[in-house]
Amino acid sequence: MEKRTMLTMTQVMLPFQANVSGNVHGGEIMKYMDNVAGATAIRYAKANVVTARVDELQFLRPIAVGALVTCTGTIAYVGRTSMEVIVTVDVEDMMSGRGPQRALSAFFTMVAMDSTGQPIEVDPFVPVTDEEKELYAMAEMRREEYKKRKKQS
Repeated sequence: MEKRTMLTMTQVMLPFQANVSGNVHGGEIMKYMDNVAGATAIRYAKANVVTARVDELQFLRPIAVGALVTCTGTIAYVGRTSMEVIVTVDVEDMMSGRGPQRALSAFFTMVAMDSTGQPIEVDPFVPVTDEEKELYAMAEMRREEYKKRKKQS
């Protein structure tokens, strides 16, 4: 994948991010994912972005204090002003050597904005690799489904 279509951040989960059971709050992980989606979209668009939508946030396993969490954002689709960023979260128990394992994923729609808060056009995205083409096709299907749901509501 082209360098500016993917971004990875890694951090260790700390006690202040957790509940009394020692599991990291879902909101902490969602904030981290939003930061990665934003950074990925900013790098691609070379402009400020805002989060317009988050779809299919699915927690597959808890994340404990002390876990190494790797969050990866990947541009899957680009419209005129918006970008879909697939964000995955992998967790690794560094003490046991287990991992990394997928903890959750989601689809973020980010919109590029100018300094006055108005949407601006971004460079088109042309998928090249088989993986990029597959992600793009799946994103187009999600986009069409979203449009249908929006019309119905």
